[in-house]
Amino acid sequence: MEVEIGIGKSGRRAYGFDDIAIVPSRRTRDPEDVDITWEIDAFKFELPLMAAAMDDVVSPKTAVDIGNLGGLACLNLEGLWTRYDDPDALFDEISDLPTEKATRRMQEIYAEPMKEELIGKRIREIKDAGVTACASLTPQRVATHAAAVLEAELDILVIQGTVVSAEHVSKDESRQPLNLKKFIREFDIPVIVGGCASYSTALHLMRTGAVGVLVGVGPGHACTSRGVLGIGVPQATAIADAAGARIRHLDETGVYVQVIADGGMRTGGDIAKAIACGADAVMVASPLASAYEAPGKGYHWGMATFHPTLPRGARVHQGLKGTLAEILIGPAHENDGTLNLFGALRTSMATTGYETLKEFQKAEVMVAPALKTEGKILQREQHIGMGR
Repeated sequence: MEVEIGIGKSGRRAYGFDDIAIVPSRRTRDPEDVDITWEIDAFKFELPLMAAAMDDVVSPKTAVDIGNLGGLACLNLEGLWTRYDDPDALFDEISDLPTEKATRRMQEIYAEPMKEELIGKRIREIKDAGVTACASLTPQRVATHAAAVLEAELDILVIQGTVVSAEHVSKDESRQPLNLKKFIREFDIPVIVGGCASYSTALHLMRTGAVGVLVGVGPGHACTSRGVLGIGVPQATAIADAAGARIRHLDETGVYVQVIADGGMRTGGDIAKAIACGADAVMVASPLASAYEAPGKGYHWGMATFHPTLPRGARVHQGLKGTLAEILIGPAHENDGTLNLFGALRTSMATTGYETLKEFQKAEVMVAPALKTEGKILQREQHIGMGR
């Protein structure tokens, strides 16, 4: 339903995770009977998880650790790992920077050129450990580094930016924008593209031949795009719209494209709501940035934090909460939902009676802005549990 914003302008009402609730059904299950495995192209994972391509979260080592835990980690091929042979000292420096100097110094650090030889080296470090290798490039750099990616035998490529469209228009004849449809159909490995936040954009990206579409523009905890650019769609609505595009694309082509919720999820409940809204899997970063093993040492920053002319991210302090294993599969030793994320997903599905992720996508949801505040005044006053 359209809401009048003013004379001559109206718009749809959109909802984020905090605005909705999953409604219990007439059936419940044992959590052990719930299947949360995820398949994309020829690959199968025990967890419907992609770790986001952010330097403070995914290193070659943590990519291996996350792979061994059942998820898929995406390495940023334009980050510190391909600009420096040994970036460990830089992570120490970034974590020690005063807030007022963080952005400018990170711009200087990320001004170091990418090294082609490091692209192959990092991918091989992951593959040699026996886990699926996934890495990301922005549309502007895909053509330049595509050969290196193929030579290193990457398994899955992610083409990722703040907003990615299937049709980029430029009046500058010297610039040749990436033809996504042509590139993906001729590329030898499966490609995931994103982000997007609308039905039409998701549908056009699916028509490029991508195996998955990332849904999310600006919801990340370290992202400032919504403030800097004024664009974005709350995640619950964005995911549901992309899921609607997936249905249409499936009807038209018989091809099922994965919808991957990208950003805005902090707890297991958020992940459950993303799946219930229609996502097949989730891409998360900030929860993993608080792992003891994370390269960022408790700090988290976005892919556009260090943009040379228009930074659209902040370095935020996550703190350290537990191991990667504790954050992803438990056991939890906190009661705020930030540990054992996928145990929470499994329990949410069991409590509402759904056995598989695709069944859970059909769960009833309702608009429920009081869900997190109703009856929780003592938790809020004492800053514990849901009141943190």
